[in-house]
Formats: sequence, structure tokens, C-alpha cells
Amino acid sequence: MRHAKRMTQADLACATGIKYNVISEYESGRYYPSMESAIKLADYFNVSIDELIGRKELTVC
Repeated sequence: MRHAKRMTQADLACATGIKYNVISEYESGRYYPSMESAIKLADYFNVSIDELIGRKELTVC
């Protein structure tokens, strides 16, 4: 999502208040966002947390 908006990690850090080195760790897969950070990112990109993490919509039987 960051790349689609042509943002740097520093841009996203400034917009969300999450340190840019932490964003780098998330993107490299070394760490996963806390719930607080996931909410900040989902709110910034105007998506659900499920969409943020790439989870597909579940169907109900």
C-alpha cells in the first residue's frame, strides 16, 4: 500500500507516528505490528485490518 501511494518509509512514519525503522522491520517480516500500530496503519490507508494483512473475505455457510 505504501508503494502504491509512492511513499517512502519516512513519509509513512511521519503520517502515522510509527518510527521509520519499525516500518522497515514490518516490511522485512522481522516483526509484526502491535494492534495499536495495525490500527494506525489501517486507518491511514482507510482499509480494515484484514485487508491490511492480506486476509481474504471469509464466507459463512
